[in-house]
Amino acid sequence: MAADQQDTPMQIARQRFKLRVWITSRLWAQVIAGMVLGFGLGLLLSEGTGLVEPEMAELVGLWLALPGQIFLGLIAMVLVPLIFSSIVGGLAGAGSGEALRAVGLRLAGFILLTTAAAASLGVVLALWLQPGAGIAGLSAEAPPAAVVQAAEADVATEAEVAAPDLTEPSTFPDLISNILPSNPTASIAQGDMLAVVVLALLVGISVTQVQAERAAPFLALMDALLSISMNIVKWAMFLAPYAVFGLMAQLVMRTGFETMIGISGYVGVVLLGLALLLCFYLLVALLAARITPPRFFKAAGGNLLLAFSTSSSSAVMPVTIQSARQLGVPESTANLVVPLGATMNMAGTALYQAVAILFLAQLSGVELAPVQIAVVVGTLVASSIGAPGTPGVSIAILVNVATGMGIPIEGMVVILGVDRLLDMSRTVVNVTGDLVAAVLLRSAGGAEEGAAA
Repeated sequence: MAADQQDTPMQIARQRFKLRVWITSRLWAQVIAGMVLGFGLGLLLSEGTGLVEPEMAELVGLWLALPGQIFLGLIAMVLVPLIFSSIVGGLAGAGSGEALRAVGLRLAGFILLTTAAAASLGVVLALWLQPGAGIAGLSAEAPPAAVVQAAEADVATEAEVAAPDLTEPSTFPDLISNILPSNPTASIAQGDMLAVVVLALLVGISVTQVQAERAAPFLALMDALLSISMNIVKWAMFLAPYAVFGLMAQLVMRTGFETMIGISGYVGVVLLGLALLLCFYLLVALLAARITPPRFFKAAGGNLLLAFSTSSSSAVMPVTIQSARQLGVPESTANLVVPLGATMNMAGTALYQAVAILFLAQLSGVELAPVQIAVVVGTLVASSIGAPGTPGVSIAILVNVATGMGIPIEGMVVILGVDRLLDMSRTVVNVTGDLVAAVLLRSAGGAEEGAAA
């Protein structure tokens, strides 16, 4: 009996030690805990409960979201060197010119096909389910002012630099020439990730044409830059659970259930489309790469949870690279495909925008002809590719596309309140698309598989 009594404290200590190790070693568990606790706190402090004044709740939300803002700020600080060094290093290690062209062509084809298919799926679902029919008067009912101000604050900066000016006509040659960054420094200052990617592609391809001994110092610099950037990202990851907690609490406090219920049909159509697109990606991974959904989620589950909570495919790009390597993608291929995908592979965003455009048209009673719908799909494909993978950018693009098609945007205030939730959901699909693209291209460069899942 005495021995049993002595063993009990030791067993409790062992269980506490195991729990501590489990919590500190499983980022996904911490993220889930942060999401659940943040949701509960946000619901408790939301306007519907009346426990605190709206002004006080907004102030509390700002402080709760501070770790999340610091987390996103740390990632944004190293995003340009991280993308640049990853792409250059990936191109340099991709093998022969034939293998490099194979990777580039297949990735471009994958992005174009999946983005066009996603936008078309959004159009079909919106035309079939008619989420805006019967609630035309809802556009006059603005959500709470805090919701509108928060959503506008999220997109104000990105709208200036991210959305293409679709109201002024441009010739096709102009569109092609504008892709080239005439002033890379200004592009970096403005956060134009597409310009950074194009510059990195040009430099990386040029490096492969230079003698190995001449390119060695530059490649060593790129490797060091990548290692330093990844180290800063590791530091930022310590804030991830607190960032998720604060951002989720602020989201629920600002949005509330009333706004979501008011346009539940619209939200349901978008989520249905994103779920179908996610299933399509998983099916492609299963049929083309023999990766089952359990294996996929085992390697990428934590990554997708982090993408959901941060609403930024760029912020989780380093974690996405690690997930790709766990799925057997060689390091050189992952370093090349994932940064390109995080910048250009936005199929989930294209689907969301297609549903939102038709939702706004239905709210306003605007009938779009088949030709106009085809133009919408083409425009969304073009505008989604190259849009920065940061929260809120899709709203800026959506406004410009709607304006260009003659659709009134007064109803935009209706969807602002739930945009963050849908942004979180479509980011998960975008990151899944990046991983599936990397898996499909893991043997295109002729390299051996990396770490096994």
